[in-house]
Amino acid sequence: MRHAFGFLLGVLLTPALAYGAAWGYVQAGQSFDGAGQEITDSTRMYGAFALLAAVGLVTGVIIVARWASPLVSLVPALALLGLSVYFLVDPGGMLDLPGKVPPAGDLDFGLRMLMGSGIYAMMGFALLMPTWAPRRWGADREDEEEAAEAYYSAVGR
Repeated sequence: MRHAFGFLLGVLLTPALAYGAAWGYVQAGQSFDGAGQEITDSTRMYGAFALLAAVGLVTGVIIVARWASPLVSLVPALALLGLSVYFLVDPGGMLDLPGKVPPAGDLDFGLRMLMGSGIYAMMGFALLMPTWAPRRWGADREDEEEAAEAYYSAVGR
């Protein structure tokens, strides 16, 4: 049951991470003037950085959470790495893909830029690392037994 829930959560987190990072990238890029070296819209900049920080926080929690099924990180990792490989094999086809998936607009630019810069490949490899830990695949029964044993030894039984 834990792995089924982990798979479902991984499927839901995949577009959230990809779109969140792309939207934050676009909003951050539109909030400053690179030539003038000044922030033109500080509210948009703070929002963009908050969104990027949230994406980073969720990614970090997925990576370090011992309680989570490894499928929570494996599904987004394989999706992001698959898209990155597709970009390396057929860059034109990959860069046309965001225009075919709603919503359109500035988000398409962010998806293309993060794909072309390799950020999604880096996120995919980071999310792939926790799946190699054997204890994440096993049941949590050992942890429950250890916790129960510690409890009973603390209360003196």
